[in-house]
Amino acid sequence: MSGTYDSIMAGLNEALEDARSKEKKLPRRVVAVVPVKEYKAEEVKRIRNSTGMSQKTFARYLGVSDKTVEAWEAGINHPSGAASRLLNMMEMDENLTREFPFVTTAGS
Repeated sequence: MSGTYDSIMAGLNEALEDARSKEKKLPRRVVAVVPVKEYKAEEVKRIRNSTGMSQKTFARYLGVSDKTVEAWEAGINHPSGAASRLLNMMEMDENLTREFPFVTTAGS
């Protein structure tokens, strides 16, 4: 346990020293997160149709209710957060639902 403690303390001291120094020695990374895309009704429907799933199955895949997908496709509501990220991933990779089959059909 002492070895772990010593390692953590050495890392913290190194970070403090680097933060106080004018000449930075430790590597730094800049991280950029792509904003969540906003989807319109026709885009949601196009993505769902590309998967070959019914609204009910698509809802189960995304972890939302059937009514939610209906509302998205009717333009009443719009997907947000994690649902938008998943839709974006489905757009980027047409094989996503086959590679990650959270929903299976009978006989598969």
